[in-house]
Amino acid sequence: MTDLIPAVNSNDHVYGNPGAPLELVEYGDYECPFCGRAYPIVKSIQEKLGEDLKFVFRNFPLRKIHPNAYPAAIATEAAALQGKFWEMHDIIFENQRTLEPEYIFAFASRLGLDMARFQKDIQDEDLYLKARKDFESGMKSGVNRTPTFFVNGRKFNGDWSTGQLFRYLECELDRIAVEKEAMGS
Repeated sequence: MTDLIPAVNSNDHVYGNPGAPLELVEYGDYECPFCGRAYPIVKSIQEKLGEDLKFVFRNFPLRKIHPNAYPAAIATEAAALQGKFWEMHDIIFENQRTLEPEYIFAFASRLGLDMARFQKDIQDEDLYLKARKDFESGMKSGVNRTPTFFVNGRKFNGDWSTGQLFRYLECELDRIAVEKEAMGS
């Protein structure tokens, strides 16, 4: 198995319980059809595991085959500056076939973002650097396709689309509970 490099840190967007025993990291591309199929699966896993799961999304835009993925990643980072990362993440995946700039601006408006600030922020070099660092961390972590998942810092090599990811997470949760019990905590 491959380790996640770097580990989840303050530069990441975390959804759910920051202290959860399970940490699921997805390297994804907003224009990737497979990531689009994984989106409702991840949402279902989040709902089922609740407080036991912390979810992190890292940008891995495959720019040569998905020209709108990188601008979409920048849009989510710009929305994050207004506290709406996950809302933009969701609306983009829910409208994955319409990621041209005019739609991205419409999504931002629908989310109630300050549009003047959003227009300024999407030009911010720091946001491009953040997306690039996410991509580079994926390369260091052995990501070679999207989506790629990591569970508690280790690459998940199973089939995420068949329920195997959820079953793996449940087994990990059970393993953690047994270890805690054995340690008397």
